Amino acid sequence: MTLACGIDVGGTKIAGGVVDDTGTIIEELRVESPATDEDAIEQAIETLVTELRTRHDIAAVGVGVAGYIDRARSVVMFAANMAVRHLDLKADLQRRLDLPVFIENDANAAAWGEFQFGAGHDVEELLLVTVGTGIGGGVVLDGELYRGAFGVGAEIGHLRVVPDGLQCGCGNRGCFEMYASGKALVRRARTAASADPQAAADLLARAGGDPARISGPLITAAAREGDAFALAQLAELGRWLGEGIASITAVLDPALVVIGGGVSAADDLLLGPIRQGFAAQRPGHGRRPMLEIRKAELGNRAGLIGAADLTRH
Repeated sequence: MTLACGIDVGGTKIAGGVVDDTGTIIEELRVESPATDEDAIEQAIETLVTELRTRHDIAAVGVGVAGYIDRARSVVMFAANMAVRHLDLKADLQRRLDLPVFIENDANAAAWGEFQFGAGHDVEELLLVTVGTGIGGGVVLDGELYRGAFGVGAEIGHLRVVPDGLQCGCGNRGCFEMYASGKALVRRARTAASADPQAAADLLARAGGDPARISGPLITAAAREGDAFALAQLAELGRWLGEGIASITAVLDPALVVIGGGVSAADDLLLGPIRQGFAAQRPGHGRRPMLEIRKAELGNRAGLIGAADLTRH
């Protein structure tokens, strides 16, 4: 049994774990992400791996990064939530660690983790949609991770769904994640609560009477207890997701769509509306085969597990 180290690099934290070839995490460590300093990010990764190596025989390191990774899986070209631009992370880490290092986009790594060990273990074609602050995507086709000609495929959050719509952090307007992400859920709920405080009375009470304090977890908690306003917010988010996923699957034709990310904690309160939205916009007016939509199984460790396993593939 070989052990690999998976690293998940984000804007707020860096997680590292030792993963065996069954996808089991043997040990895990986390540190805050020094997101504004490239050298400090590399140092944090080196520190995590070095500590884990004192207790485990690590054969390779896989690193998932929230950003654009070149096709050679070496250079982080751009990371929206970190001060990283054209950083040859693979070369730097291999010099620091004297180990084989493999770099991957974090959503791609998560898709691979779910494909190998999670919700997609029984299919050969999978689309992972991660719904958090934004929207990420990862695609597995014919049992292989799809990366695209330049290495930056499956950035589904930046499909334009509303011409001249809301300004997105990527620089364009009307992107999918501006309407179907956790950020969009909170924005709509705050606006609706301000416009009709009576309808949102329960949710506002949870937020101390201040619409600006409404958060995704508050909406999910209220919806779980049957609050009609909160349920409506999740239903609207699910509709956006389902309809967008219908357009994406018209191109990719996966056997399965897996919903991950923090907002997936709403379970069937979100998955139900997603399935309804998908069915309403499924190409072919019902003649196209109906795929399955499942919740991710590996949670926020999917990227770490997937990054580690990709060192073996």
